[in-house]
Amino acid sequence: MSKLAIVVFSGYGHTRKIAEAAAADTDAVLVEIDANGDLDNDQWQQLHDAKGIIFAAPTYMGNVPWQFKKFADATSGLWAERAWQNKVFGGFTNSASFNGDKQVTLIWMQTLAAQHGGIWVSLGLLPANNKEADRNDINVLGGSGGALIQTPADSSVDEIPRGDIETVKIYVARVSEIINKLA
Repeated sequence: MSKLAIVVFSGYGHTRKIAEAAAADTDAVLVEIDANGDLDNDQWQQLHDAKGIIFAAPTYMGNVPWQFKKFADATSGLWAERAWQNKVFGGFTNSASFNGDKQVTLIWMQTLAAQHGGIWVSLGLLPANNKEADRNDINVLGGSGGALIQTPADSSVDEIPRGDIETVKIYVARVSEIINKLA
């Protein structure tokens, strides 16, 4: 059993690539929502067994894609049973624009975690917000509620800014550390 699961939907592969990189560094299990917004029974069991869950989705039109929302709606039975009460949660999101309303997506993810009675972990990093900062710096987008990633719309999955990938890796490691402290 993995202590940490990253439940991810990725429309173009960028969010999945970031989730894979973070999972590899922390031994988290990747639970991928399919194109129809579904998980199989084994995937649901992985989420149930995990001590913590990280939500990972791109930001489309100011929120998660419909496939991720379908997954979230499917957790309502778990919500009613308080099955995820006191799990540790986190989240990250990617969009093509620097802002792209990513903060709205993170707030939505935080709300979903709160509805489940979960414990949300903040990013815990200072922003790289001086004149010398560039796209390879950690937290250059200045997030605090979770990790933010910006990948230009015409970029391949191999062109995700290194600083954004490193920010997510540090964040997922932080969530894992919090799980260990609470265990």
